[in-house]
Amino acid sequence: MKKFVVYILKCADGLYYVGLTGNMELRIEEHQSGYFEGAYTSKRLPVELVYQCYFQTYSEAFSKERQIKKWSRAKKEALINGEIEKLPNLAKKNFKK
Repeated sequence: MKKFVVYILKCADGLYYVGLTGNMELRIEEHQSGYFEGAYTSKRLPVELVYQCYFQTYSEAFSKERQIKKWSRAKKEALINGEIEKLPNLAKKNFKK
């Protein structure tokens, strides 16, 4: 059964890119080579793979990709660092008065 990968790349400028693919090796090559001219990562090379998670179905992977894309930088970094216990607190809004 084909597996789908949700991944996070750290770009040369320190920003994160979240993506989804069915072929991780090929997708990394495409990012590193700037294959998609004008794409987000093509202007931020080189990129480094810092996180990947596998899913059995495209729909599961797509849902997770969309979820992570909405996360703050702090929450993405907690995921990357394996600090899963921090994720619930990072989801809470801090409203300052």
